[in-house]
Amino acid sequence: MTSMEAIPVVTESGQPVLILKEGTSRTRGREALSTNIMAARTVAEMIKTSLGPKGMDKMIVDSLGDVTITNDGATILKEMDVQHPVAKMMVEIAKATDNEVGDGTTSVVVLTGELLLKAQDLLDLNIHPSVITEGYEAAANRALEVLREIAIKVCSEDREVLKKVAMTSLGTKAIAENKEFLADLVVNAILQVAERNEEGYRVDLDDIKVEKKAGEDITATRLIQGIVLDKEVVHPGMPKTVKEAKIALLNCPLEIEKTEIDAKIQIERPDQIRAFLEQETKMLKNMVDKIADTGANVVVCQKGIDDMAQHFLAKRGILAVRRVKESDMRKMSRATGARIVTDIEDLKPEDLGYAKLVEERKVGEDKWVFIEGCKNPRSVTILIRGGADKVVEEAERSIHDALCVVKDAVQSPAIVAGGGAPELELSLRIRRWSEGLSGKEQLAVLKFAEALEVIPSVLAENAGLEPIDAIVELRTIHEKGNIWYGVDVLNGKTADMHKLEVLEPLAVKEQIIKSAVEAATSILRIDDVIAAGKIKEEKPPKPPGEKEEETSD
Repeated sequence: MTSMEAIPVVTESGQPVLILKEGTSRTRGREALSTNIMAARTVAEMIKTSLGPKGMDKMIVDSLGDVTITNDGATILKEMDVQHPVAKMMVEIAKATDNEVGDGTTSVVVLTGELLLKAQDLLDLNIHPSVITEGYEAAANRALEVLREIAIKVCSEDREVLKKVAMTSLGTKAIAENKEFLADLVVNAILQVAERNEEGYRVDLDDIKVEKKAGEDITATRLIQGIVLDKEVVHPGMPKTVKEAKIALLNCPLEIEKTEIDAKIQIERPDQIRAFLEQETKMLKNMVDKIADTGANVVVCQKGIDDMAQHFLAKRGILAVRRVKESDMRKMSRATGARIVTDIEDLKPEDLGYAKLVEERKVGEDKWVFIEGCKNPRSVTILIRGGADKVVEEAERSIHDALCVVKDAVQSPAIVAGGGAPELELSLRIRRWSEGLSGKEQLAVLKFAEALEVIPSVLAENAGLEPIDAIVELRTIHEKGNIWYGVDVLNGKTADMHKLEVLEPLAVKEQIIKSAVEAATSILRIDDVIAAGKIKEEKPPKPPGEKEEETSD
């Protein structure tokens, strides 16, 4: 790093002019580029051992001592406290990929690191960064065209294909031994909430509520055709089980609201106090009667329920839950078909939802309310169980990834095989395509083709194979037209990944290439890093009369 004096700005008389704040550092040119590439590659190196079914887990301990054990790329990067601005960019692309397609976060970081490593080779040959970025972008566009050509079209409702896609995602996680059981749950959940429109299907993952609770084991995880509320029934006198439930959803308090302006009531006789209290009770009773008259036998309230109102609800045999989150209210509405009512006076029998069973059950040490058996729920719940908190947390992350890939396959029904097969095929075809190019751009395109091979290479390395031997063998097989040959990590050899039913959505592969190229090119375009100096923390002045501590020998 060179200090701010590296910017020689002087007046005609030779007086230096201060442009940047004192303490600012500036790195530019080749040095800035090399530093940035090194930072990005360090992040990629750190994360690449967690790629694939034989990938290792990372244990991340934060400043408070909380421990996270995971092999999910986005989670590793999110939990790590990275400081370098380029390393932060790598965290951003992992987050963006996670938000867009939900999987492929490790792959995108590994590919970005490899693209930058290959770019460094070209920079050492004095090829300008602009030429490299243009070559990379042209190669990426060609790669996306080839991907769409080789992708296999599938039916959005083909359960078998969707299950294989979910199992491929779950197979790389810590809960891989139960992948078939969990894949079934995931596919059923997605198909339950998928909505058909003119262009195909639309899936909103917000319609799938994921609740987790340590206890039992992972095979006790189940899909509930309805909603689970992490609340208990408000009054002990209420029924704990209601069959053939008619559910009222209220977004208003069952309480006497206080007036906005201060009011005083002058009371002269004891019977006036009684009349005042009786009037309050009567108002609450009227509210409860209004609800009961619609035929409702379950009330779910977003706000509070007064003690007296609870008493009246219990007397009428109505089960009530209060202070339910707004997001849960929306899910309840979609699951049961109820309308959320903001004023009790507006509540009508047709606003009520239906569920076969509403029941309070003990889950671990807590009491939760299960609303299940809805006729055709547009919102469902997956209740995850597991032996320990860390197991449950990793299971939740794994199921989130599986839900995302099945959603991608339902919305964009096209798949490719996994195991590094599509990357190797793309590498081969881009090499052939580059023969028609000329000049320095061709070198950048060839480096892009080489970089794609990092995915099968890392998969082979993590499985304990010799990566170079595996890549050479795969190249030979792909040359003969076997496009779905990749690294069979579980058996330690190369194999036809399509026959092994290792399938991934096309949308995930497309996103990996788009994000990796965008990140690599934006890093290559930086030729100047100007960093402000750190703010020095001033020590608070010592209180008067307090002397410096003397150290004794």
